[in-house]
Amino acid sequence: MPIGSELYEGPERREKPRGNVRPGTRVLIVDDSTTIVAVLRKMLQQNGFQTLEAYTAEDALELTRDLTPDLIFLDIVLPGMDGFAALRALRRQPSTKLVPIIMISGNVQATEQFYVQRIGADDFMKKPFSRPEVFARIDRLLDEEGVPRRAPMVGVAMTVPAE
Repeated sequence: MPIGSELYEGPERREKPRGNVRPGTRVLIVDDSTTIVAVLRKMLQQNGFQTLEAYTAEDALELTRDLTPDLIFLDIVLPGMDGFAALRALRRQPSTKLVPIIMISGNVQATEQFYVQRIGADDFMKKPFSRPEVFARIDRLLDEEGVPRRAPMVGVAMTVPAE
């Protein structure tokens, strides 16, 4: 065995599940790019997450009426309804108003990030993203059992701006 070989974490490293994911932890990926959806799907499924996928905001809203995800990745630029409108709709929907939402975009303008947080997103992730970045953001929003950390603050009304 070569010196230092015990530290080698080649391709096998990617196959090892991350953390203690609760079986059935559902992550909804909403993006019109089949490539982005495929990359996130592979990352998440390899780590024990169940993925749900939608290529439009309208499909995502329909899907969340029947199934409540534990976390949502939501692209800003989508055909039809954009990610901002979808975020507002998800925050009005009783089943998803407390689900952590990470907005994703290739545009990193400060005004976009500010607006995303102002209307109720929990985080913002720039494309292209890395595997460590994806899981750092998930770890911040889901506990070790895959339960969302987002919860209503007692005594503070949660308001969602009108469209």
